[in-house]
Formats: sequence, C-alpha cells, structure tokens
Amino acid sequence: MTPAARLSAAIEVMKTIDGQRVPAAKALKEWGAAHRFAGSGDRAAISGLVYDVLRRQASSAWIMDDDTPRGRLLGMLRLERGMNADVIASLCDGSRFAPEPLTDGEWQALTARSLQEAPAHVAGDYPEWLDVYLAEAFGDDRAAETAAMARRAPLDLRVNTLKAKRDKVLGSLRHLGVTATPWSPLGLRIMLGADARNPGIQAEEEFIKGAVEVQDEGSQVAALLSGVRPGEQVIDLCAGAGGKTLTLAAMMQGRGRLIATDRDKRQLAPIHERLSRAGVHNAEIRSPKGEAEPLSDIRESADLVLIDAPCTGTGTWRRNPDAKWRMRPGALEVRLRDQSEVLDRAAGFVKPGGRVAYVTCSVLPQENSEQIRKFISRHQDFTVMPPSKVASMLWDKADDFLAAVYVSNEGLLMTPRRTGTDGFFVSILAKR
Repeated sequence: MTPAARLSAAIEVMKTIDGQRVPAAKALKEWGAAHRFAGSGDRAAISGLVYDVLRRQASSAWIMDDDTPRGRLLGMLRLERGMNADVIASLCDGSRFAPEPLTDGEWQALTARSLQEAPAHVAGDYPEWLDVYLAEAFGDDRAAETAAMARRAPLDLRVNTLKAKRDKVLGSLRHLGVTATPWSPLGLRIMLGADARNPGIQAEEEFIKGAVEVQDEGSQVAALLSGVRPGEQVIDLCAGAGGKTLTLAAMMQGRGRLIATDRDKRQLAPIHERLSRAGVHNAEIRSPKGEAEPLSDIRESADLVLIDAPCTGTGTWRRNPDAKWRMRPGALEVRLRDQSEVLDRAAGFVKPGGRVAYVTCSVLPQENSEQIRKFISRHQDFTVMPPSKVASMLWDKADDFLAAVYVSNEGLLMTPRRTGTDGFFVSILAKR
C-alpha cells in the first residue's frame, strides 16, 4: 500500500470506531480481516496512524476546526508527525486509493491555526470533564503533562536477575536497538518510530529462556521502591498477570515466601507460565474460590503487601489512547471504592514493623494522595515512609529521582514528562 492509501485506510477505521463505538483494537482487527491484501507493515502503519489520532484527538480537531475522522487525521499529521501543508497535500491528491484533495478551508487551517489559544483539555488531549482533577494534580502544568501522555511510549523490558545480567542482555539484544533505562537498574528500552511495529520480543531467545520480560520502567521502579528483601514474606495482593510479582521474585533471589493472588482469577491465568519461564520457585499462587478469602490463614505476618491497585489507568494513556476517551465519571467512583477496600484488606496481613506498598498507574490525586490520607485516618497504626527514604531504594540515583518526580507527603508520582515512564504513584506505608 502507498502512504496515501494507508491514510485512507486509517480514516475508514476511525469511521468504524466513531460509528460503532468499538475499541480501536477491535476496529483494526476487523479492517485487517476484511483487507487481507494488506501486509504486516501496512497494518502496523495504519495502526500507528489510528492510535496517533486517538492520542491527539482533541488538539487535531481543534487545529482543523473539524471533528471528523478526516479532520482529526489531517490535524494529527501536522501536530504529531510534523508534516507541513505541502507534504499533506501531496498525500491527499485524490488519486486512486488516496484521500480527496485538501479544501481551501483545510489548507488554511493547516497553515494558519495553532494551539496557542486552546484550553488545557484541548492542548493536553483529554476529556474536558477531567480538567478539574488534572488541574488539582498539575495546576498550570496540566496541558504540558498530559501532552507528554499523548505521545507514543517506548517498549521497555526488565532483565530477570535470576537468570541474567543487564550488560549481557544489552549485548545479545543490541540488534533491536536496546539501551539501558535511566532509572531502573534492571531496564532496557527500545524506542519506536511512528510507523514501527513492536519487535517480536516473544521470539527472542532471551525471552524464551526467561531472561527478559516486557514491563514499563515505571512499573519496575514501583516494585523496586517497595524495598523487598530476600527471606521476607511478601504478598502481591493484586497480582494480575504477574508483572510486579516477577520483579519481586527476582529481588528476593529465591529466598523467602512470595504469595500472589487477585480477586479476579481470570487475571491470574498467565502468571503460572511466566513464573515457570522466569525460574521462580518460591512463589505460591492463590486463586479466589467464591467469596472465601484466599489468604484466610494469614494474619499480621507479612513483611510486605504490595497493592498494584485497580485504578482508572490515566498514567497509561500513552499505551491505551482510546481508553481516555471511553472513560466516564462513574468509573472513578468505582475505582475509589475498590482501592479503599483493598487497602483495608491489606492492613490486616501486615505484621508490626511491616509495610504496605500502594501503587497505582494513575495521576489523579483522588486515587493517590487522597486515598493514603483517608487510609491513615482509618488505620492510625500506619505511617507514610518519607519519600527520601523510599527513593533511597534506587541507590545512587535517589537524589536525581527525587528531583524529577512529584513529591508529596503521601508518596511519589512519576509521569512521562518528568521521568519518561508511564504515570505511577507509589506510597510506602509502615506499620508501627
């Protein structure tokens, strides 16, 4: 397919998303099934176009003064891909499979309009109803912070120290263009271009033998900040597919007891194979059975309970751009209740002198600092560990990390703009 034909295909997919109100992944899959002539490179390029439009949906519509699939695509090419009106016009020439030529109004918009007067929710590309929450989080920086959350994320990997060292894996995966991550001593990063396909990590020997896993650097850092040590009893209370469970297991060096569980047993399905591939032998998986507490035999005995809390996922908008436009106010209220319940549940498992690591992939204060303040008011035998002590888990990078993140009395907040990671909040709560 020509570049112009890919633009037409992206407009077609976005019409499906708008008209049928389906997730982008579903619309792209259906388009690929109906157009089997398109190669893998074409599908990757069309997917990149669609997701870039979703990332820059509000600002692209604003700059074109046209909130249609075509208008948003043209605006994205200008804002995200950096194309000028001449280049865009050369692609939209009306030839076979190409979009129709630019109208006078489109040409004028591409050459004259800007985001200078755009409101924060437009410049930052997020739903307007979230503005009050993001203003509380970032103040006047909210447009800049959320604009950074509207750019494509890199692909991050975590080296499994039970099986390999980072320097060795850096060498063996150099053909993928990997570099060391700036914060996590376990991380590798692959930068991805606009039309680039995700490399087939699962086919690499290092992945097959369990030396690496896909995991955002922010998620790695969140687990590292828990300060888990070999020999401890550790509970991963919202383990899901096991990303942070695997990080904790490597930090424990095979010593101690690691229990992974989740309220939704379907989320736990991949964890068994992942633990086996990673060479983890001290982990126990407890799936829920009905309403019974899977940890009923544990009472005030854990050194650490990690809560990878259910949240709105606002910190992962780079990876899930359509999720922000599908988010509704009621979803936040549900998540706030879930978080309060899991925090209260975790408190009963921690022994005196132990700790709870509360982690969200959200940037909203209601899910982060406010939850911690409410928890402390309910459980006055817990205190928040000072951020400087939490950051010390990153050793020689602690000072730089503290200077980069948002620091509050309740914890630390990473953002794409500040740390180059997904948005993660971390609070360590120590039991007296």
